[in-house]
Order: sequence, then C-alpha cells, then structure tokens
Amino acid sequence: MTNNKGCRELNVDPQHSSYTFEQKLVPPNNLVVESEELLKNGYRLGLVSAQDYGEIKYISYVFLAGNPDRRVEIIVELNPKKSEVPSLGSLSFSAGRFEREFFDLFGIVPLTHPFLRPLVFHGNWPINWHPMAYNATQPKFDDEGTYEFPFVEVSGDGIFEIPVGPVHAGLIEPGHFRFSVVGETIVKMKARLWFLHRGIEKSFEGKTIEGALELSERISGDSAVGHSLAFSLAVEDYLNIKVDENEQLQRARLLELERIYNHVSDIGALCNDVGYGVANAYAQILKEDLLNFNASLTGHRLLRNCADYCRNNRLDDFNISQIKDFTDKFEDLINLIENNSSVLDRFVGTATLSLDDTKTLGVLGVVAKGSSLPSDARYSHPFAFKTPGVTPTTEESGDVFSRYRVRVNEVRESFQFVKDPHQGFALDSNSNFKNNKNIKQCGIGIVEGWRGTIVSRVELNSDNTIKRYKIVDPSFLNWPALSVALKDTIVPDFPLANKSFNLSYSGNDL
Repeated sequence: MTNNKGCRELNVDPQHSSYTFEQKLVPPNNLVVESEELLKNGYRLGLVSAQDYGEIKYISYVFLAGNPDRRVEIIVELNPKKSEVPSLGSLSFSAGRFEREFFDLFGIVPLTHPFLRPLVFHGNWPINWHPMAYNATQPKFDDEGTYEFPFVEVSGDGIFEIPVGPVHAGLIEPGHFRFSVVGETIVKMKARLWFLHRGIEKSFEGKTIEGALELSERISGDSAVGHSLAFSLAVEDYLNIKVDENEQLQRARLLELERIYNHVSDIGALCNDVGYGVANAYAQILKEDLLNFNASLTGHRLLRNCADYCRNNRLDDFNISQIKDFTDKFEDLINLIENNSSVLDRFVGTATLSLDDTKTLGVLGVVAKGSSLPSDARYSHPFAFKTPGVTPTTEESGDVFSRYRVRVNEVRESFQFVKDPHQGFALDSNSNFKNNKNIKQCGIGIVEGWRGTIVSRVELNSDNTIKRYKIVDPSFLNWPALSVALKDTIVPDFPLANKSFNLSYSGNDL
C-alpha cells in the first residue's frame, strides 16, 4: 500500500533487525575505559556524532564489529556550559580525527587530545566560531582574527617543497597537497582538504525524509546508491520499518551496479596514469555502456531515485544477456592490461601501505583490502544477505597493483551477483535486536559503498523531519593513509598512487 506521495505505508516490526545493538549512557570519566574495552574486543570506532540542542548536549560514539553484526553506541552527556569530553585520540587514530572535527564544528573540547589542531578550519575561519553549535550566528571576521594553520616544514639537506592545488587541471575537486622531496623521492606529503565544505549535515536539519533522501544522493555524486541507501537504512532502523526480501535484493543489485561502473572507470584511469591510453579508452567506452544500461534500467545514469524504501524499484526489466556482454568486454580489458608488462611494472611496488599502518589508521574498503585487511560491510554488516564461509577479496602487497586487483576481483564478483543474486548468498533471517529505548533513540545505516563502508546515524523529530544526520564516508578515514603510502614514492607516481586510492573530496568535506 502506498500513500499519496508514492511511498509505501510503514510496516513496523521492531524485531526485524539481524544484529545486536546496545546503547550505553556513560559518564565522561568512564568513556576511555568503556571505549578501550570495546576496541580490545575487536570493535572499531565507526562514527562519532555531536548533538547540540542548547540545554541538551551529548556525543554519540558508535562502535562496530562483525561477523556477526554487532553495534554498540556509547552516549556521553556534556555540561552545556562547559563543553568538554575526554579524548580517545591515544586509543584510536580515527577517534582523534573525529574529535578534531567536532571541536571545529561544535566547539566541544577533547581534553588531552594528543595533537589538537584544526581539521575543518584552515587559514580563513574566525577563531571561536563553531557553525554547528546551538544558535551559532554568522561569522565575524574582524573580532578575533582567523586561524593560523601553517604546513609543518620538513628540514634537511636537499629538501625542497612542491605545492599542488587546491585548484587542479581538469574536472577534479579542490585539495591542496604539499610535497617535501629530495630529488624526485617524496619524504613527506601533507594533504589539506575541506575547501569544499558545504554544510551538508546542517542542511539535513528540518528536512522531510523525502527531501533528505534527495540530498543524501548528492553527498558524493558517484556514490548516490551508497549514500541514499545508508540514509534509508538509518531511517528504517529508527522507525523499525521492515523492507521485504525482494526489495532488499534489488537494493543490493543497485549497489553492485554502482560498484561496477566506478571500478571499471578507475581501472582505466590507472592505465591512463602510466601512459596506456588504449586501455583507458576501452574502459571508458565500457563505463559509458554501463551508465547507459543504468539509465535504461532505472531512469538515471548514476542510479539516483531508485534505492530508497519509498520508490520500491523492482528492476523488472533486468537484461541478463547484457550483463554477459559486459562481463566479456571486461575480461577483454583485463587481458589487454595484464599482457602489458610495462603497465604491471609501474603498478607493482608503488605506494605501498603496510597491514600495520592499515590497522593503525582505521582504513576501509578497497585500500584496506589491498593491504590484506578484509574490510567489507556486505559481510560484516549485511542489510539483506550474508555469505557464510565467504570472505572479502583481498590482496597482500598493499601497492597500486593490489588495489587494482581488488577492483578487478570485485567487478567479477559484482557481475556474478547482479546476474544471480541468490547464488552463494543466504538470506540472513536472524532476529536478535536489542535496544534500550530509555536512552536516546537513533537509527544506524551501514552500507559497503564502492570505496568502502559508509556509516550514518539519524535522529528524527516527532513529525519525522530530520533532527540530526551524521555521515561518515570512507574517504574521511582513508585520506591520511595516502600520505603514509606515498613515503619513498617518486613525485611522478603521485597521480597513479592517488588514483589507486581514488578518495572523495566531497565525501570528506561535507
């Protein structure tokens, strides 16, 4: 049954969830101990969300573990007149970045942070202005000056700096990269982002679910399915909406179609960065065919307007023969690449990220899997299916070649899933949902986008408009790893290394 806006009526089933979810209201002085225990037990810090409602101010820490899918939310209430909280930065690198973000945007101080400095702000933000704080006014640039945030200089014999950006050639978003080099060898690279900060999370506030859904598709344009699905899952989690199994299957198909066209494009671009334009041309033709297929299937090349619970897209006209044709063309592309030793020589050993650094930095998705860390929410946090006995595709060397191979293997798996979603997959029918409704209610959405895991958290008002929506795109956690991987790489290989990560500026900057 649908309402007059074309949305299905809510089918409330508080026992539909297939994960355990525990909420804890923790005093500030217990935060570090509780968090350390979770991290020791295999959880990772997936999201930190600050809420400032004037007299009510608190921070939500969402810890995630799988398989099986487990979620723990720690909520710390703050003194609204003295906004401070113990830092988790000494326990988790990711936590330190989340804390720098909420310090900039909300003015909440993470006490004893190991290296507190601006993250969102740089160079032109007024001191003591925090745009997400309750009743924040327009900035005044003349009162107390602006932040000074110089780059850390690397000194030594023969070291010089190469600045790149934030304005780049071609259709690329803004980001500044500062290279300290000796000859052509990179000693240190520092990335400065947030030139694209659009106030996305603030823009969600007060929107209807339908309006917020449309906005979610534009968080990062090449991840329209991933972000809109993360939003839909969070809202459904909040409202205890049960989505039927067939629709979940179709959502999973859409997610894989998005993964395929982006990976194909990246594989071609990697070839282009080593001068193999023929392979890139072949890949971009295949990508164009895939985008046209998306449009014929759903009405939109980038798969917008079709992954949410309102539109109930069933993909009735799915053409299996076309998928077979795409699969054959993809294998031709891979044969073209892997029979060229010059291309492989440039890929192998370039911009290596070790497994230890991957774990320390909290890296996700393609980059993590390229360093043999099996990070994949389709297996650890499935929204519709799980694959018993199957682990995400991984590679061991942590270099450009490994990240290329992860993409190749994922495209093959995605094509197979799109053709036959039931093969190798079992419906996850466990009902093991636990929640203490006496604490603040929220909804959590977790999706394995093509770059990696997207995590979102939503709170709704009594009229079901958006009260607060927090987004964590995998790029937010992966950008620091690029700098680490570039150490001892030569400057001419930066475009290749950067493309092998292919992180989102807009997904990071929000």
